[in-house]
Amino acid sequence: MNESLPILDLSELDSGEAEASAFRVELCRVTHEVGFFLLVGHGIEQSFIDEVLDVSRRFFELPAAEKLAIENINSPQFRGYTRVGGELTHGDVDWREQIDIGVEGEVVPPTPGTADYWRLEGPNLWPARLPEFADVMNRWNSELSAVAVKLMRAWAVALGAPEDVFDEAFARPFSLTKVVRYPGESDEEPQQGVGAHRDGGVLTLLFVEPGKGGLQVELNGTWIDAPALPGAFVVNIGEMLELATNGYLKATLHRVVSPKIGTDRISIPFFFSPALDTVMPQLALAEEQAGAARGLSVDPSNSPILETYGENVLRYRLRAHPDVAAKYHADLLT
Repeated sequence: MNESLPILDLSELDSGEAEASAFRVELCRVTHEVGFFLLVGHGIEQSFIDEVLDVSRRFFELPAAEKLAIENINSPQFRGYTRVGGELTHGDVDWREQIDIGVEGEVVPPTPGTADYWRLEGPNLWPARLPEFADVMNRWNSELSAVAVKLMRAWAVALGAPEDVFDEAFARPFSLTKVVRYPGESDEEPQQGVGAHRDGGVLTLLFVEPGKGGLQVELNGTWIDAPALPGAFVVNIGEMLELATNGYLKATLHRVVSPKIGTDRISIPFFFSPALDTVMPQLALAEEQAGAARGLSVDPSNSPILETYGENVLRYRLRAHPDVAAKYHADLLT
């Protein structure tokens, strides 16, 4: 396929007003038309990216018993390790193993007056024999959050809103990092790594192991391959940013194909999301943008986007991990 993702250089925001303005215009255009792009000039040091990849590989090389000791069936907050085949997307099995790492917090006891989504607050589960893993991933969360805030402010200006319009929603972000290993499963026919879906949050920064493909994006009714450039992040917006712009910005369907048998791939998506009780600001778009707004889309299972972020993300967790949901949240499944 000849189509490829656009490339944006974040350093242009700090290169003078003309360059910054051009970056914002292009940012708005590509996320209106495509919803995905490649980000360079983000300021994350390559040596740190290499360190993250190294410690991720060492996590997956741990004995199975040590990974299963922190399996997510032990976490009401859906944190920790998921074995191969332990997560569903669009009702089908995803062929990957992973560890989910959220924002550290205190457990919120359920009461009749407490919104159900507060059940997602709580601690992470960390591997006992790899203490540096927590330090590296917490730093990853911090550095990528700074990149994400910069992008959110650029979007705000490009959409005619005050630069700080999203700041309150992200005063205490509820972000999530998944460290994922896709074992080889595809032969002649590609097999599902992750099924077709839209991201339920605001913004995703994805690191893909250099030289590895697998991510595919729906563009104009066809699936295009979206390999990352060395040192670049694949960036896409989620449903909450689509919601904030009445569909002017596009949360795009995407999927992951398993690597070929005999190989594997590390992928680390960082989902930048607001506090659980956030209702995203509804932006008053300029006349031309408002006229091009498409309204809200639906995900492949025809579920509407829910306005409160916590409700949106809880729905996805319950659906993706039915074993955890049945163990801790059976009352929500009816």
